[in-house]
Amino acid sequence: MSRTYIVDDPVKQQFLLDREALVSASVLADEMTRIFAKCWIYVGHASELKKPNDFITRKVAGRPVIFCRDGKGDIHCHFNTCRHRGAMVCTEPEGSRRSFRCVYHGWTYRNDGALAGVPGAEAYRGEFDKSQLGLKHPARFESYRDFYFLNLSADAPPLRDYLGRATDYIDLVLDQSPSGRMQIVAGAQEYDVGANWKLMVENSVDDYHLPTTHATWLNYMSNSGVKIDVPKDGMVLPTKGLAVDLGNGHFTTDNVNFRGRPVAAWIPIYGEAAKPEMDEIRRELVARLGPERAKRVADTNRNLVIFPNLVLLDGSSVSVRSFQPTAPDRMRVRAWALGPVEETPLARQVRLDSFLTFYGPGGFATPDDIEALESVQIGLGAYKEVQWSPLSRGMAKEGEQLNTDEAHLRAFWIQWDKLMRAA
Repeated sequence: MSRTYIVDDPVKQQFLLDREALVSASVLADEMTRIFAKCWIYVGHASELKKPNDFITRKVAGRPVIFCRDGKGDIHCHFNTCRHRGAMVCTEPEGSRRSFRCVYHGWTYRNDGALAGVPGAEAYRGEFDKSQLGLKHPARFESYRDFYFLNLSADAPPLRDYLGRATDYIDLVLDQSPSGRMQIVAGAQEYDVGANWKLMVENSVDDYHLPTTHATWLNYMSNSGVKIDVPKDGMVLPTKGLAVDLGNGHFTTDNVNFRGRPVAAWIPIYGEAAKPEMDEIRRELVARLGPERAKRVADTNRNLVIFPNLVLLDGSSVSVRSFQPTAPDRMRVRAWALGPVEETPLARQVRLDSFLTFYGPGGFATPDDIEALESVQIGLGAYKEVQWSPLSRGMAKEGEQLNTDEAHLRAFWIQWDKLMRAA
């Protein structure tokens, strides 16, 4: 990319985004080369592969991949393309297989990636070497606490270095579990949104929109006995919260919790039967982590963005959200609920009820957010005449930035611009 799409002027306390970055096909092409081919991109969670030989197929960074365990239980990521003529070797979305067989010419691969069989192999001569024709895999494939990522660049830094200070917030999420082990709850939400993928990054952490876009949900919570105090001007949230820049384009909101969660914060909508369960969870947290850390885990929530396209939404429940661009004005979103492996049936019920009530496809948040993002994308049709979006909220402040400011959005765009303009 030869030019910048942002204006960052601290003297004028002005930050502007050129709206062409949200509509241009050439920008998306550059993103696939300069961001998705260079950054660590989320593939999946180890708990999705419960047993040896389990597999899942999905698209990651525009590439079809197989995320799987082999017969020994080791986790792999293979490109889902036959080495012969390129057809997919696995067309099922998930299941259990010891091998994958290409539907075109029948080449067969073990789930560790090795080429196992070639029909009519005797017809090949010369340098044909089956040991060199196994399924290809990404240049790098690493995990942090069961979250698996790929990187298409062999020159990428280690995943742990890339995540940096974001691991502090990942650890806060995982501390909900006595063993530190969380699992993806069976089932996934998968849907298309008619908007640029970067709008979903912004929306996932933009608490400025909450009183307007999610007024119905706030009224529901208030009418259910939860104390909600939204000023008439709608300019601040009903709870204090911060925006935190974590470096490398990662950032988070860090909020005092007011909406309850199945990790020791009971609210009336959970029902009286759940109160003793929540109290017991809190006692376990305090005993294991100490009062200060337990309060941090139970009484704060966070929306954490791992640059470029993974979000951990640790609010009334924990949601793992990943989104892949499919066109300049379209993305495919996947979302899963995440919970402690030790969770009791009652606590799991509360978690899933919270997950579906807010983040579900018919919940209070997701339909409103999708409508808002698609409205933005339609409005961007006038990007040539209305070129700039101001993202300057909070620039005049010294010190902490609130979750309703836009410092965290600016952190994303500064990293995006840096990578897009890199040699």
